[in-house]
Amino acid sequence: MLSLPALKLEPPAVLSQMLARADVKFNGGRPWDMRVHHARLYRRLLTQWSLGAGEAYVDGDWDCERLDMLFERLLRTDLDRTAPPAARLGLLLESLRQRMFNLQSVARAHQVGERHYDVGNDVFEAMLDSRMIYSCGYWEHAQDLDQAQEHKLAMICRKLELRPGETLLDIGCGWGGLARYAAEQHGVTVTGVTISKEQLALAEQRCAGLPVTLLLQDYRSLRGRFDKIVSVGMFEHVGLKNYATYFDTARRLLAPEGLFLLHSIGVDRRAPHTDPWIERYIFPNGKLPSPTELSGALEGRFIIEDWHNFGPDYDRTLMCWADRFEAAWPQLAAHYDEAFRRMFRYYLLSCAGFFRSRQGQLWQLVLSRPDRSTVYRSVRPGHFTA
Repeated sequence: MLSLPALKLEPPAVLSQMLARADVKFNGGRPWDMRVHHARLYRRLLTQWSLGAGEAYVDGDWDCERLDMLFERLLRTDLDRTAPPAARLGLLLESLRQRMFNLQSVARAHQVGERHYDVGNDVFEAMLDSRMIYSCGYWEHAQDLDQAQEHKLAMICRKLELRPGETLLDIGCGWGGLARYAAEQHGVTVTGVTISKEQLALAEQRCAGLPVTLLLQDYRSLRGRFDKIVSVGMFEHVGLKNYATYFDTARRLLAPEGLFLLHSIGVDRRAPHTDPWIERYIFPNGKLPSPTELSGALEGRFIIEDWHNFGPDYDRTLMCWADRFEAAWPQLAAHYDEAFRRMFRYYLLSCAGFFRSRQGQLWQLVLSRPDRSTVYRSVRPGHFTA
C-alpha cells in the first residue's frame, strides 16, 4: 500500500499542541522548527517520545536548522518531562529499571568506555581543544576554546592549592590533559585512572616523561593515600546507588589535610530517569545528580568548602565542539557514516540546548575531610593568566 508523501500528512493534534507550548512547529519556517521528511516520525514520537525523536533524527526522518535552539525551547517548557500517553508506559518502565538495578556496577563500569570514549581518538582530537579536555571550559575571560580550557585547568589547580612535591589522584583522567598540566605547571606527581583503553593509550603518549602514572581500572579498586584528589566529568557515570561507595573511597584515599575537587554536570531537580536516547546511544548507564542527591551523599563524609556553578559556560563549550566536529567531517567521513555524523550532531547540539535552558548545571565542589584543620578560602578568579 502506497503512503502519501510525508510532508502532505498532518501531524497528530496532540503532538502539534505539545510543541506549540514551546513555540515549535512541524514544517515551520523558523530555525528551531522541525522539518519532517517521513511520516513515521509522528508514530515514533507518540510511542517513544525523546528516544523516538533522537532515533528518527539519526535515520533522517526530520531535520532542524538549529537543534540547539529547538532543545532550549523544549526544555524550558519541560516537554522532556511530559510525554504522549502512549509513551508514558515505556518511560515508567525505564524509571523502574534505573531505580531497581545498579547500572554502574563494577561489572558494567567498562561499558561507557567501550561505547563512547573508545569510539575513536580521531573524533575527539578533531572536536576538542589541543589538550583534549572533554569537559566544560571556563569562559569568563577566554577568547577561544583552548584558552577556556587552560583557564579551567588553572582554576582547578588554584582551588586545590597544589604545591610542588604533592601527590594528586585524577579519577577519570581522560586523555591526560589535566594530569599533564598539573605535573608541568605545579610540580606534582599524578596518578590517573580511566576505564577507556583508547584514552589510556593516547594519555600515556601525551604524558610521557612526566611524573604521571596512568591506570586502566575502576575507581573502587584504588589503594594508597594522596594529598589532593580531582575528578572532572566522571561523576556523571557513578550512579546514585554508588554515591556512598564513591565518596567513601575518595575519603579513604585523601590525606586528612587534603582537598578533593569534584567537577560534575548536575540537574536543577531530581529526574526519574536519564534521557533514554542519551542513555542508549551516548552515555550508557549515566546519571546526573540533583543538588539534594549530591549533598545527601556528602553528608557525614565530606565538608563542602565551596560550590561553584558555571553551567552557561557548557553551552558555549558544546557549540565550539559542534562547530569543530562539523568542520572536520570531510576528513572523518572516510571512517564514519552519515548516521554517526547525525548522531554526534544531535548529541552535541541537544546538550547545548540543555544547558541554555538552565536545566543543566555545571558544578565544581571543593571538599575536605571533617578532620581537616586548615582553613580553606574559596577561589573566584578574576582576570588571570594561566
